[in-house]
Amino acid sequence: MSSSSAVPAAKPPIRDALVAAAFRLFLERGFEQTTVDDIVALAGVGRRSFFRYFPSKEDVVFPDHEGCLADMTAFLAASGPEHEPVRRVCDAARLVLRMYAENPAFSVQRYRLTRQVPGLRAYELSVVWRYERALAEYLRGRFAGRPDGTLRADVIAAAVVAAHNNALRSWLRSDGAGDAGAAVDHALAYVQMTYARPTDAPAVWSGPAGAGPEPAGDVVVLVSRRDAPLWRVVQELETVLDRP
Repeated sequence: MSSSSAVPAAKPPIRDALVAAAFRLFLERGFEQTTVDDIVALAGVGRRSFFRYFPSKEDVVFPDHEGCLADMTAFLAASGPEHEPVRRVCDAARLVLRMYAENPAFSVQRYRLTRQVPGLRAYELSVVWRYERALAEYLRGRFAGRPDGTLRADVIAAAVVAAHNNALRSWLRSDGAGDAGAAVDHALAYVQMTYARPTDAPAVWSGPAGAGPEPAGDVVVLVSRRDAPLWRVVQELETVLDRP
């Protein structure tokens, strides 16, 4: 007579076990009071295993950013001349949003932790800067040879990051309530409206992922002085668009 026994649950990969153990201790004891030895003891692995995956204790708080940055870099590298550059960097920023939205509970937990620990806030800023640099480098290549091409690239990259983070942090402060994707889309649409040039646009509108063609609408022609500052042109355009 044969007997069956329950199959034990598979253990999580070491990397995931270290992240889970670290956050459990950070929440119970605090970040500063938790050591690497504490983390590996709870995860049931050795110190060498920790440093094989994470260079420092701070890195375990941001375990997914290296992969996301690699995905963003590959996405931008795969761009062609048919891609409107401002829209392309906005789409690249959505990869970061997707990473956060895949695990809302963890993302909210991490956001709360970084608000409490100044060292983690500084580390987070360094991570954000690396995303911004990747966007700027792509745009510099697309705007090479144009007047103020480098300046335009750096300003647009900073604007994309600022718009994305404004919407993302509002979502995180709400404990992950609401549609993060819609909020980020709204913020990035403002960047596209402000900085994308019609001459840079592809011949066919592709729309957001999964969307159909852009609906027909009114054509707005704005006449402005060549030496007018960009903020004035945007202000005039917004005034026209707000008219009934």
